[in-house]
This record gives sequence, structure tokens and C-alpha cells, in this order.
Amino acid sequence: MIEPFASWRRLAYMDDMAIFPRPVSPKRAANDLWGYFRENRPHKWPLLGLSAAITYVIIWAFIVDGNTNTMPTRNKIIYVKSWDANRSDAAVILQQKMDIARYEVALSRSQKDMQKVADMVGIEWREDAARNSAKRKEALTRINAMLDERLAKAKQAEEAQQP
Repeated sequence: MIEPFASWRRLAYMDDMAIFPRPVSPKRAANDLWGYFRENRPHKWPLLGLSAAITYVIIWAFIVDGNTNTMPTRNKIIYVKSWDANRSDAAVILQQKMDIARYEVALSRSQKDMQKVADMVGIEWREDAARNSAKRKEALTRINAMLDERLAKAKQAEEAQQP
């Protein structure tokens, strides 16, 4: 019969092993450290101060990072527009068209800001911007055509409902 790899007989050597290797013990390590401090060396105290400062900075950085990521944020009030429940579909579609136009204006402003930064850094953006703006204009044309179509249908439905 084959014995399993981790049997009691094979792990018997673990009983005689110490936590520290043979020449080292906590008492000897403390005596060695105390002996180092008793010696008169000119670089002893500056190195001790430097190592304590580096340790302090590392621990301080972890504490600051931990506090900034886990600190509760202040209550932020978000106001949401309350819409009239009797709003017509045409009014909703007109609002969507205005929102898209506002978004495009804000997007073009932020793109101009980023393009200034790209010029300062030396990134070539003009070809990509021309290609992407053509795609964006095409998509906006389709979206506005779809919204115009829906607006016309909504106005027809409203006129049909009115007596």
C-alpha cells in the first residue's frame, strides 16, 4: 500500500523545527540591535532619523489616501424638473430637440478646449476631428429627421383629438 504524501510519519520532522532559524532568536536579535545602538558610529543617528521619517511618510500617505476615499461626501441636492403630467407628445419632442441642440453646443465647446490642449501637447487631431464631425453631422441629421417625423405625427394626433 502506498502512503499518502502528507502522512503523520512524514511530517514528524515539523515537531523539531523552530519558528526562527537556528542561530537566530528574538533574544539574540534584540541584543544585536542594542549592541548596534551602543556603538559609537557617526552615521547611526542620521540614518535612524531618515528611516523613521520615510516610514512615517509612507504610513501617513496610506492614512490620508484611506481617509479621502472613504470619507462620506456631503449631502448633494439634485433638483429634477417636474414635468406637467398633461404634457403633449409634441411638447416632449420639442424639448428633446432643444436638449440635443444644447448638448451639441456644450460638446463643441469642450472639444475646442481639448483641441487647444492637444495643440499645446503636440497631438494631431484635425483628421480625426474632421472624420468624426462628418459622422456626427450625419447622425444628427438622421435624429432630427426622425424627431421631425415624430413631431408631425404627434401634431396630427393632437389635431385629431381636438373637437
